Amino acid sequence: MKKRSGFTVMCRLIGLVKPLTGYMILAVCMGLLGHLCASFITVLGGYAVLRLLGFQTSLSVGGVFACALFFALLRALLRYGEQACNHFIAFKLLALIRDKVFRALRRLSPAKLEGRDKGDLISVITSDIELLEVFYAHTISPAAIAFLFTVIMCLFIGSFHWQLGLLALAAYLIVGIVIPLIISRISGDTGLKFRTGSGELSAFVLDSMRGLTETIQYGQGEKRLSEMNERTDALSAEEERMKRISGRNTAITNTVILLCDLAMLFFSGSLYFQGMVDFDGVLIPTIALFSSFGPAVALAALGSTLQNTFAAGNRVLDILEETPVTEEITGKAEVSFDGAAAERVTFSYGNEFILKDVSADFPRRQIIGIVGKSGSGKSTLLKLLMRFWNTGQGKVKISDTDVNEINTSNLRDMESFVTQETHLFHDSIRNNLRIARLDATDEEIEAACKKASVHDFIMTLPDGYDTPVGELGDTLSGGEGQRLGLARAFLHDAPFVLLDEPTSNLDSLNEAVILKSLKEEQTDKTIVLVSHRQSTMRIADRVYSVDHGRVS
Repeated sequence: MKKRSGFTVMCRLIGLVKPLTGYMILAVCMGLLGHLCASFITVLGGYAVLRLLGFQTSLSVGGVFACALFFALLRALLRYGEQACNHFIAFKLLALIRDKVFRALRRLSPAKLEGRDKGDLISVITSDIELLEVFYAHTISPAAIAFLFTVIMCLFIGSFHWQLGLLALAAYLIVGIVIPLIISRISGDTGLKFRTGSGELSAFVLDSMRGLTETIQYGQGEKRLSEMNERTDALSAEEERMKRISGRNTAITNTVILLCDLAMLFFSGSLYFQGMVDFDGVLIPTIALFSSFGPAVALAALGSTLQNTFAAGNRVLDILEETPVTEEITGKAEVSFDGAAAERVTFSYGNEFILKDVSADFPRRQIIGIVGKSGSGKSTLLKLLMRFWNTGQGKVKISDTDVNEINTSNLRDMESFVTQETHLFHDSIRNNLRIARLDATDEEIEAACKKASVHDFIMTLPDGYDTPVGELGDTLSGGEGQRLGLARAFLHDAPFVLLDEPTSNLDSLNEAVILKSLKEEQTDKTIVLVSHRQSTMRIADRVYSVDHGRVS
């Protein structure tokens, strides 16, 4: 994880507000006027006291109360408008950020997401992004409001005597900036630890739920529960520390406000006895300062909570700013499939070489078999043909064109890839199949399922093709899920079909039906078939053997 300063995270998050700048300016204006109304209600009370004591003021007592009533009603309307704008901005931006995160994940997939903790990703997409609502609804406009409000109030208080204006400025700076900075330093990276720990706990819980059957089978429930409790307790300890810091922040802020109010009272009183201000120069500045710490207190309260928010923002920015292994290609001329080839390809995961100087041809209308031990690089070769990864050396070509020069959408249209594990969404069988081709008719879906030897099984289900598939396909057997994956490939109807162990979970009868379908598809397709089964390789026109990263 890239560690950024709080200032950097804040600037990057503020940059996302650009599409909603108009609403933000409106929120700041309404918030500023609202706080001024609230403060001057108290100030008007001071003028009423002066009037009752016999001092001359521009407003009568009745006029003061009329103005106070008007300010109170206006304050309510402005407060509502400010909060409505801020929350509109916040939730609109959360939707935009989620969209950006999903787009980023799509760019990063599959290379950068292989082995990535899915529970942690879910935590980022849900709770971390949700936490940014605090920043957008309760941080940006309050900070702008506090700055403008401070300037206006310092000018107003300073109109009685410039030294009182400087004292007010010092009070606002201490409460609104100095205290939050000190608290932020005290907090350290507590927020980041908490968000990271929260993501890890989510991942652990998700992993435990998926492996519940194995946990029960081997009697590891108590151990798993104990570890979950330990992680929860550790996370609770971090949260307790954050809450303690937040409480200390509030106590310090309130104490400093009281001291600043007393300082204003005594200092203005001193100026009065020196004849430098009148009595109104004591009462009004003191009352004005008493009633004007709202915006500064809002900033002070952020000193500890922003640590958590910035930590969440940091994790979101990690995804948004991460560079994919393979960039999406656009703007190239469209290519029609006319065979494929790997030319002296070398590839490694880090320092571990998987393929070394591999060359292989995949001519049109042929079935090419690939055999080899587990871990020899068979699946990796298919991923390079799909351009999930870039080759370290050598080239992968489609129609004698480097895959790095083919539009990504064009490449996906030319290829169908069936992996060893078929992912099924929590949806109907029909919708799970239609993901391969959204405009497919029911007849085309059924034809694809017949080729994959799964149509008869589907028709035995209560709702046929509308039968819902459980989460991660857990209502189906491995063989049934694998056949649905093959049906997707048949439905996609691409000219270049890559099959990674397509019959590993099937019995010999279903395997024979599928191999027959593949042989029939050979008339207008190139099929690459990875398998350990010798029976599967019988339909291959040519077989490559992969051993220790080399092909023979």
